[in-house]
Amino acid sequence: MSTNCIFCNIVQKKSPASIVYEDDKIIGFMSIQPINNGHTLVVPKKHYENIYEIPEEEISELYKIVKKITQAVKIAVGAEGIRIIQNNGKAAGQVIFHMHVHIIPMYSDSHWKHPKVRDVKILDQDAKKIHQAIS
Repeated sequence: MSTNCIFCNIVQKKSPASIVYEDDKIIGFMSIQPINNGHTLVVPKKHYENIYEIPEEEISELYKIVKKITQAVKIAVGAEGIRIIQNNGKAAGQVIFHMHVHIIPMYSDSHWKHPKVRDVKILDQDAKKIHQAIS
């Protein structure tokens, strides 16, 4: 774990998050700057900076959970489509240097826009709907 990594702090429950999924290796939670409602992040609990550092067996498990959460997000927010994004390095748009996957609900009228910080109560409501949709 990294002491100055916000995702490590979320894993250790030192920082708040609207959690949609958690097991012993992976955690999923709502983005506080979502592109669209339901924008979820899926993170390995162990600190890896990017895809180059995470072992193959762990990324395989991570993407199994990404698929599971993606299906739940689609149902919970009525998304017409989903974007799965994983950035590696500053030049690729990585801002938090802890490996993570974005699950972004999309709609026919959606377009990329600068994310806005959302109210924690709304994030918690979205998290609850997604959590309930995970089978």
